[in-house]
Order: sequence, then structure tokens, then C-alpha cells
Amino acid sequence: MTLLKNLAPWTYGFIAAALIVIVMTLATGFDSIGAVMSTALAFGAISVIAATGQMFVIATGPGNIDLSVPAVLTLAAYVAMTAAAATSSAIIGLAVAVGVGLLAGACNYGAILALRLPPIIATLAWSFVFQSIAFNFGGESTLKPPAALSAFTSLRVAGLQIMPVTIMLLSAVAAITLTRGVWGRRALAVGQGEAAAHFAGVSVRRTRLVSYLLCGGAAGLAGYLLSGFTGGAALNMGDTYLMETIAIVALGGTLISGGQANAVGIWGAALFFNLMGIMLNTFQFQAGARFVIMGVLIVAIVAIVPKPKVR
Repeated sequence: MTLLKNLAPWTYGFIAAALIVIVMTLATGFDSIGAVMSTALAFGAISVIAATGQMFVIATGPGNIDLSVPAVLTLAAYVAMTAAAATSSAIIGLAVAVGVGLLAGACNYGAILALRLPPIIATLAWSFVFQSIAFNFGGESTLKPPAALSAFTSLRVAGLQIMPVTIMLLSAVAAITLTRGVWGRRALAVGQGEAAAHFAGVSVRRTRLVSYLLCGGAAGLAGYLLSGFTGGAALNMGDTYLMETIAIVALGGTLISGGQANAVGIWGAALFFNLMGIMLNTFQFQAGARFVIMGVLIVAIVAIVPKPKVR
């Protein structure tokens, strides 16, 4: 426990992921680890996108959590697949997915600001609207992705997965934005103290609006890539991203109360959650047992992680 306290909190996810890799290697053999890591990296990269958007919202202060992420992810995927099929263009589908996410983020913060609703209530209410619209686009059917998108999500160059590498670059941009960017510093300032940030000349409303826009756009992008990797848009595709994104953000070294965020730590936490899911499936745990184990592990790991201190 003393050793853990001496480590940076954002490293815990990487340590937990490494332990799972060791367990999987001992249980299934070294030859299978390549396929396991490939799958974990692909799904983990998509989790990173959605969780990074959630991180931006959470960083702006207590109570700022976006519960509409799964519904936005699903809606953006359906609309994007429809647009891509109509235009025969994966690029247009990408633009539509991100655009739907940005619009959803604006709706979320609009309800928070105009109706003075708590973020949890506003985003939860909008999630039902977004999910209903998604159902109207595709019903219970799966909308197939364009061939170019499917090719990108599985593309390898010299054995290197291109999609996770691309998302690592986006994570680097997010990290630089938080540490050196003007908006990132303002977002953390708002999270550390709304009143103090206001008196320092920071526009609290504008800063939080941008955070919800980024969260919506990230969810839209995640839905688009997930559609390409899994074979299409489906109504239940966003189900696992509700609590998972929040848990990834917390385990990744971001303060749930706001004011401090870590874009790099999200990768370790995302890999941990996806590797854990793969391990439980490999060991043939029933769905109910998997949910219980994942829940207990989330609580245990987050509980022993030393809480980061705002500087």
C-alpha cells in the first residue's frame, strides 16, 4: 500500500492492465496475447475517445457529468451511417457524426443554462430524446458502415494498428490543451473554483459550453469508429459507455470534483476495463457474474487510488 501511495494515481490503470496481461498469459499461453492486446487496443481506443470528452466536462466542476454519452454515441452512429450510405462517402459520415455530437452537446448545456437544471438531470433527459431519434433512424436493425471506414478501423501498417495510434495523437492534443492551452487552463480554473475563476475574468458559461460541445463531439466520433469496427450501428452499442466513461476518467487520475484532469491516464484505465472484459469472457463468466465482478473491481481500485491534489 505504501508503494502504491508513492505512485502517481494515473499510473494505476496501467499497472492493473499489466497484471491482467500477466494473468491471461499464464492462463492461455503467450501465443494468444497478441490477439488479446489487439482487441483491447481497438476497443480501448474508442473508450478513450468517449472518456476524454467526459473528462473535459468533469474537469469543469462538481456535478458536471454527461449521462447522455451512450445515447449521443448511438444517435451519431445511426445518422452517420445513413448519411454515408446516401452519399457513398465515409468522410461525410465522419463530419455528420461529429456534427450530431456537437449539436447534442449544445442541447445539453442549453438545457442546463436556460432551464437551470442540474447537469445530471438535463443530460439524462436529453439521452431519452437522442435514443428515441436513433430508433426512428434504424429501428432495431443494424446500419452497415461504409467500406472505407471498416478498412480504416482494422488497418495495419507493418503490424501496427493505425486507429489506436491516431487516437493516441488526439490524446496528446487533449493533454497539451489541458496543460498549455488557454481554454484548458480556464476549464481547470473553473473546476477549482467557479467564483474565483469568474473574478479572474474567465467566462464560466462559455468554458463549460465548450466542454459539453467537446464531450458531444467525442461521443459522436466514438460512435462512428465503433460502427466501423463492429460492423454497423446498433441500438445497444452505447450501453457499456455510461458508467465506464466515468470510471475510466476517475481511475485515469481526474478529480470527479473537477479542477484536475489527466488525458494520458485515461489510456491505462481504458485498457484495464477492456482487458478485464476480455478476460472474463475468456474464462466464460456469465453476464451477471461479469457485471458483479466489474462493479466490485471498479469500487476497490478507485477506493485505493490516492486522490489527486489540486495544485
